[in-house]
Amino acid sequence: MKFTIFLLAVSLFWIGCNKRVELVNNPSTEFIQYLIRQGQHYCDNNSFRKVSVSEMKFIVRFDSTAIYQTISAENQYDINKLFGFSDNNKDHHSFSARFGWRWSDGELRLFAYVYNAGVTESKEVSIVEIGEDLVCSISVEGDSYLFSVGDISLTMPRSSQTEKGEGYQLYPYFGGDETAPHDISIMMKQLN
Repeated sequence: MKFTIFLLAVSLFWIGCNKRVELVNNPSTEFIQYLIRQGQHYCDNNSFRKVSVSEMKFIVRFDSTAIYQTISAENQYDINKLFGFSDNNKDHHSFSARFGWRWSDGELRLFAYVYNAGVTESKEVSIVEIGEDLVCSISVEGDSYLFSVGDISLTMPRSSQTEKGEGYQLYPYFGGDETAPHDISIMMKQLN
C-alpha cells in the first residue's frame, strides 16, 4: 500500500512539472513551433536539455509575427534570443553562444550573441526575409565560435575551456526590458 502511494505521488510530481528533461541530442524530423506568448519572455517547448556539441545546426523560419513595435523606442534595438547553448558547463549568462534576432529599421536581422566570463558581445550576421527557411549553425572551433547563416559566416571569441560546447540548450526568448507585444511564432528544425 505504501509503495503504491509512493508511486502515485512520484507520478503526480512528474506530471505536474513544467520542464521535461532530455539528455540525448536527437535532431528533429519535423519543424517545431516555438511560441512566445503576448506578455511573456520565454517560449513554449523549452524543456531542459543537456548538450555536448561541436556544431549546432538548425533551420529557422520566421513569419509576420516577427514584425513588432516596442513601447519604448530604444528597446526596438534590443536583441531577442533565438537558439544556442550554454558553454563551459556554466550558466548562459557566464558562457554561451546563440543566435539573436530583432525587427528594426523595417528589416529582420540575425545576430551572433555570446557571453564570455559574463561579458556579452554581439555582431549582426545577416538581414533575412520573412517566410524564408534559413540554415543556421554555431560551430565550436577552439577559442572561437563560427556563426553561419546560409553562406554568410563570422567568428566570435570563445573563452570556454571545454573541447565541445558543454551545457544546456537555449531557446527563443523575447526582450530585454519588454515582453512580447503579441504572440510570436518561430518555426525551427534541428539538423544535428
